[in-house]
Amino acid sequence: MNEQKLLLVDGMAILFRAYFATAYNGSIRRMSDGTPVNAVYGFVRYFMDAVKKFEPTHIICCWDMGSTTFRTGQYENYKANRPSAPEDMIPQFELVKEVVTSFGVPNIGTVGYEADDCIGTLANQHKGQSHVYILTGDHDMLQLVDEQVSVIIMKKGHGNYMVYNPEMLLEERQLTPAQVVDVKGLMGDTTGNLKTLGKFIGNRIGIYNIPYAV
Repeated sequence: MNEQKLLLVDGMAILFRAYFATAYNGSIRRMSDGTPVNAVYGFVRYFMDAVKKFEPTHIICCWDMGSTTFRTGQYENYKANRPSAPEDMIPQFELVKEVVTSFGVPNIGTVGYEADDCIGTLANQHKGQSHVYILTGDHDMLQLVDEQVSVIIMKKGHGNYMVYNPEMLLEERQLTPAQVVDVKGLMGDTTGNLKTLGKFIGNRIGIYNIPYAV
């Protein structure tokens, strides 16, 4: 029997990457009615390239469901340093989900949680039956690496990836997956606007039983 491969896509991370990769020169692709589509176009390129390269048998795309989560309830300044999304991106948030649905791929997200939490949940639930690949640009995901979970970090340049398994993580960073959490807890996380994470975010994406919804 061929090995089952589940590709979990960090949708918002890929969409933002696609937007800024295609909008740097100020030229935004638009449909005939003026709707911007450059982020969607770039997302599809990244998505299809990963599917071709890693040949998953199953795919799920995970999304953030707004900026308010249980973490902002615990600490109101969580990610407060992040700028608002560019105006041209906003119409593309729902449009890209329609495109993903047209591919027969489910969109998953839960109000009050981040896409990271959905990815952690799904990786934990399915790694016994499949090898799980997580496509993202978010290095926080490295805490999920194990023998059945590989984290694919998108690097600069189309189709350029670093694939982390436990051996690669230890070789490159001298860290185990659990130590990724410890390092974040001690050093903080500027992307989350947290000087030190401590217990607040010690196991940042370890909510493995959230009630995710389509």
